[in-house]
Amino acid sequence: MKPEHLHAISNHVLVIGVGLGIFALILALLLKSRPAQIVALAVVLVSSAAAYPVLFLGQQAYKSVRGIADEQGQQWLDVHMERAESTIYIYYALMLVAGAALAVHKWKPKTAVPLALVTLVLAAASVGVGGWISYAGGQVRHPEFRDAPPPAAVEARHQHAPHD
Repeated sequence: MKPEHLHAISNHVLVIGVGLGIFALILALLLKSRPAQIVALAVVLVSSAAAYPVLFLGQQAYKSVRGIADEQGQQWLDVHMERAESTIYIYYALMLVAGAALAVHKWKPKTAVPLALVTLVLAAASVGVGGWISYAGGQVRHPEFRDAPPPAAVEARHQHAPHD
């Protein structure tokens, strides 16, 4: 499969997986169920780990997608890429916090719920960031979604070197 197809598929693992993890973590915390928290945290951990492959595949697809996009689509692609590259770290932080929340319950059980809550907040923030990134991505090949031109300042800042 081509990188652009794999990117389009894998970004759903990230967005939907973290969203489902949030839902599961809220339920687990309300039920005060440690086994349910473990499952929810694992979902968040695995889903957030998809961030790097999603970014990598997007970078690999950049050149070919840019070649088939119209002028505004190319500008939105630059916005999309810049947003993804500049905010990827929230997913890395989420992965680390979710992993810590999974691991720490054996050694420091009193920190399990506070770390789960931090994971929940960070996961919610990452879904917001993912929506912001995805908004720009949806503008690339779907002119019917465009309700405004891309942010003008981004085109000048964005210096992504496409991969060959």
